[in-house]
Amino acid sequence: MSSIHSRPRARSYDSAKIRAALIAQLDHVRAAVGELTPERFALPTRLGDWTVRELAAHLSLAIGSVARISREPAPANVEVELLDWPFVTAAYTSGGDEHTRALAAANDPVELLTRTAEEFAEILPAASDDRLVHARPGAMRLSDYLVTRCIELVVHTDDLAAATGVEIPYDRQALATATRLLADALAVKAPGGSVELRVPPFAVVQCVEGPKHTRGTPPNVVETDPLTWLRLATGRMGWAEALDAATVSASGERADISGYLPVLS
Repeated sequence: MSSIHSRPRARSYDSAKIRAALIAQLDHVRAAVGELTPERFALPTRLGDWTVRELAAHLSLAIGSVARISREPAPANVEVELLDWPFVTAAYTSGGDEHTRALAAANDPVELLTRTAEEFAEILPAASDDRLVHARPGAMRLSDYLVTRCIELVVHTDDLAAATGVEIPYDRQALATATRLLADALAVKAPGGSVELRVPPFAVVQCVEGPKHTRGTPPNVVETDPLTWLRLATGRMGWAEALDAATVSASGERADISGYLPVLS
């Protein structure tokens, strides 16, 4: 499929680093889940009526999908490019609720994530980056699909930490990948050069239609940290809330980008 948005040049990602980042971040999540008491598995999350137990099951499904789709016959053509993905996820995000609940009810969360991690690590070495796979939004290259798994894993790590109060480490490469792709998605959704979004130390993009900045200090700047950006980009946090908390700064008459958020729903 082709995106309806004007597209900046796609960023390249080092597949070996993406694979290592996924394994490392999944290990962080497994360790955190392994420390939870039964009472904490019943806690609510910010994802509708999912509990922590169901969130853990969803994470297993999101990462376990790599092994499943890698075993299926390859599709004929690419249908979804990496920068299309943030804009086509909304149509299928609620479709897996029943499967998630059934998986959560039938499995111990720690054992489930452990099996997923083992299967994921086993299939990765033989999986070709260029292989096409049947992702739910459409056929993708495996290398691109793995980047989307970084976003799923990092964003839901934050959901898990918010629900349980447990501090969970972030693999630097995984956090950087999620930050960069969602920053690039904003540039696709709001093409232009009048606003500079800065998410140090990982991303700087130009966005929003208007006079293009070419040198010196940009007249319109939005700056925030990676986790705040991910929460804004996925709708976990509102623009006004981030401003009130002073976790985002916005200077210039065009720097209010709330109308373009979230970029991933």
